[in-house]
Amino acid sequence: MNLPALLVKIPALLVAFMLAASAAVPAGAAEPYPNRVIKLIVTFPAGGPVDVMGRLIAQHLSGALSQQVIVDNRPGAGGTLAGRVAATAEPDGYTLLLGSGAGLGIGPALYGNVGYDPVKSFVPIAMVSDVSYVMIAAKQTPFDTVPQLLAYAKAHPGRLNFGVPNGAPPHVLALSFKALTGADIVIVPYKGASNAITDMIGGQIDAGFETTSVVFGHLDGHGIKALGVVRDHRLAELPDTPTMIESGVPDLKGSSWTGVLAPLGTPQPIVAQLRAAIVAALKTPEMIETFKKLGAEARFPSQQEFADFIADDSRRIAAIIRAAGAKGD
Repeated sequence: MNLPALLVKIPALLVAFMLAASAAVPAGAAEPYPNRVIKLIVTFPAGGPVDVMGRLIAQHLSGALSQQVIVDNRPGAGGTLAGRVAATAEPDGYTLLLGSGAGLGIGPALYGNVGYDPVKSFVPIAMVSDVSYVMIAAKQTPFDTVPQLLAYAKAHPGRLNFGVPNGAPPHVLALSFKALTGADIVIVPYKGASNAITDMIGGQIDAGFETTSVVFGHLDGHGIKALGVVRDHRLAELPDTPTMIESGVPDLKGSSWTGVLAPLGTPQPIVAQLRAAIVAALKTPEMIETFKKLGAEARFPSQQEFADFIADDSRRIAAIIRAAGAKGD
């Protein structure tokens, strides 16, 4: 074939090659996941313990998936703002939520119609952390154990003040403690944990609940003391502090948990890929060391176990809030 004739045939040959190549890819086949930036919505402000966990998870996911994962902090309305944004996002694996008991249990129970259902609007991917709560008291209070606190409350009805962040898990714990023990205590709502801790150190309030990640720096002569751990076992970091079970309040339950979720309808292969990467991240030395500093424990329930946990936790919290008649501001 001479050169001019070959040049005439080249366009036709290219068309034929392109048609053959396209036939080798099934019609409607999606591009491999992920092929663009993934957003991880965090329900708390930047700088706090949950944000630190979220950024570490995002960092490890970025490496495992060879795609950038960015943190999008959406605090406000008890975590329901972030929940609503995540629940209404496209279920394509590019919007994830670092959820917690605040936004998936307390917020919906306090505020009513928040624009999503904590159980039906999401696909749970993997639990990330579980942080214990501790009953704490001002150093100068005349009790050092939970039974002593209850005895004091009985002898001085209405005089014992519990300072807790309004609408947060410690608030629910205080309501539950009051209901379970019948103690005549006054629950004082605060805007945040730091304000409550400051007033406790100053003697303006007597007691409260907070996570280990918050209280560790204030123990050992720094203004507060630990009375009881809301856990089924003692903590290695607080070996001399009994559990609430040992202290006579066995039914008091609650922890500050976090986990990654996706909007309902996210394809299961994407969910499985994300879950594997998150679980691997939680087992790295960096994550283990960070969790230790925060007093957190990594959890590895199955996807179904995590879904069941969220459902049970949201029902438990809703019942406590309903019984107390508490409402969001």
